[in-house]
Amino acid sequence: MQKKKSLIRLISSICVALSMLYAVSAISDNHQGSVDIEQDVVYGHKAGMALTYDVLTPADQNGAAILYMVSGGWFSNWYPPEQFAPFVSYLLDEGFVVIPVRHGSAPRFKVPEAVQDVRRAVRHVRLNAESYGIDPERLGVTGGSAGGHLSLMLALASDTGNAESEDPVERTTNRIAAVVALFPPTDLRGMSGESERFPALEFDADRESSVSPILHVSEDDPPVLLIHGDQDQLVPIEHSHKLKAAMNELSLNVELLTIEGAAHGFRGDDRTRVMEATKEFFVAQLAN
Repeated sequence: MQKKKSLIRLISSICVALSMLYAVSAISDNHQGSVDIEQDVVYGHKAGMALTYDVLTPADQNGAAILYMVSGGWFSNWYPPEQFAPFVSYLLDEGFVVIPVRHGSAPRFKVPEAVQDVRRAVRHVRLNAESYGIDPERLGVTGGSAGGHLSLMLALASDTGNAESEDPVERTTNRIAAVVALFPPTDLRGMSGESERFPALEFDADRESSVSPILHVSEDDPPVLLIHGDQDQLVPIEHSHKLKAAMNELSLNVELLTIEGAAHGFRGDDRTRVMEATKEFFVAQLAN
């Protein structure tokens, strides 16, 4: 049992690291901009624990914000925000507020619960948008792998909130305005069940459809940029191809950037290309 727990902890670190690989190249030795940090904002509670995000605010804001899904394999770990800021300097330098969001983590919590958590995070950000100096209608979201999956769930399966709830957070919509999803699983049908590698997938099969982004495509979906390596063996690029096809059927704004020769994660020049594409997409969709 102890060996299994150690393995799960190791996988947790690896998966989260993979989800952040593309951000590493964003570290800039020349980055001199000041960033205000509001750490551990509590957006909810579950199982006696707090759900938190950080708010990284550049000195020269453009009024928009990017929520960053801290998730790899649906493990969600805490990182000191002052260490995280350099990873997203390419967004901060453009004036975006960046909000790293943590959800209830595997192995204890499963995919449907992670989806519920990040939906609440968006509601909380929108409810408090004025205090962060951001426009609630100009929220973007991004993440890699499981973080990409959660980003797409926010983009494609949003709602207007529960008007009858006594909780003002739950009365708030969780809609976002643009998403960049890196190597995301888009269809979880057939993937749930016992899994030592990805314990977040240990949930009933009858819930798979509710957390499969491809089944939530609709005419009011926001612009989506998918970025995927064509040699990805963990999450094959077909996941992105199929989602793009489904969105194209409704004439939605969707792009797929294929990184030739790349596997699950990007390095070197590929990472630089992904950073630039992500920045340009968010500037075009949100910075006006």
